[in-house]
Amino acid sequence: MTVLRRTAGALAATAVIGAAMPATTALAAGTTSPSPSASSVLPSGLYGGSDPKFDGVWRQSLALLAQRAVGVTPAAKAVDWLAGQQCANGAFAAFRAEPAAACDAKVTVDTNSTAAAVQALKAVGGRDAAATKAVSWLKSVQNKDGGWGYTPGSPSDTNSTGVVVGALAAAGASADRSPYDLLAKWSLPCGQDGGGALAYQPDKQGKLAANADATAAGVLGALGKGFVTTAGKARAEGPACAGSGTARTREEVARNGAAYLADAMSKSGHLVSALAGAEPQPDYGNTADAVVALAAQGWTGQAKKPYAWLEAHAAPWAEQSGPAAYAELILAAHAMGADPRDFGGTNLVTALNATGPAPRAAAAVAKHAEEKKSGNSVWWIVGTGLVAGIGIGFLFSGRRKQQQL
Repeated sequence: MTVLRRTAGALAATAVIGAAMPATTALAAGTTSPSPSASSVLPSGLYGGSDPKFDGVWRQSLALLAQRAVGVTPAAKAVDWLAGQQCANGAFAAFRAEPAAACDAKVTVDTNSTAAAVQALKAVGGRDAAATKAVSWLKSVQNKDGGWGYTPGSPSDTNSTGVVVGALAAAGASADRSPYDLLAKWSLPCGQDGGGALAYQPDKQGKLAANADATAAGVLGALGKGFVTTAGKARAEGPACAGSGTARTREEVARNGAAYLADAMSKSGHLVSALAGAEPQPDYGNTADAVVALAAQGWTGQAKKPYAWLEAHAAPWAEQSGPAAYAELILAAHAMGADPRDFGGTNLVTALNATGPAPRAAAAVAKHAEEKKSGNSVWWIVGTGLVAGIGIGFLFSGRRKQQQL
């Protein structure tokens, strides 16, 4: 699920709690996250400079995950900020301006923020208790159909189900009811338009429509993988949707979904965002997610073209969109076995780090340099004092000699 899709989900949930979120609610690719109200002073441990009302926990979680994926140790206060957002029942909201206050009915917790936080807390280490509590909450709000909705009690959707499956996998946990049957149910048959893709969720008439964002999330969910993944074992079969009916197994869901994504990006090298009344435009976030899904499926060959397209075009989008966008690109590079520090001439890791508190290693180096500088100044002063003291000593010694004479 892209940063833009995630923000749209938060907007939808804020407007109508429990309402189904249609695929067309995604914000236009290339736009920044909305800032509905001017924040006061942003927390020093938070990544990104935009209003965190709708995506604070989400972007923080992705930033920490991306840093750990490339061997960077996040700043302690960045991890503390994320952990401090957790409610007593284990859930997370998109953002809590007053984390010390208890979570009451006015705090809208959601599965996406919670699942992302679980993956991040497990990745940074030392936060198992918080992650375990969050997993317990996620399991407690699983729907009877085996999936999860954005908010507790809302209808299941593929995106939320996929991110929760990733959280459970990261924590080494399992759901009480299998979510894979639901994903298979929402996989479009190969013989029809959009065959192999997954729907976000059925419409009011029960019809399914192909959704690339949901498909990328569904592929990772069917594979039992989270946001951070490496390339799967190379597949002998080509990227083609197989089967005349709806996919029956999680393996078929992943294969057919990945085949749909590969075909959708085969010509242009990227996915598009088509909002009502607007011209279709490149969708950078969904393309990055699709690269991760293809790599996880073992089809890195089919992911090379979209990854190259991202290298050539996505850096300005990430600079405009913030830490979650940088994180998505880093995770795509990681899945492909590429170097995110040389992403079409951009060092994504340095760019991400610059959006928040300096990672521990970088902070330690800066502190050491400052201490060294201060230390040299101190010793210069001490040295100067010693020289001056020696001079004064000679002066007093001369005076004593003159008095003796």
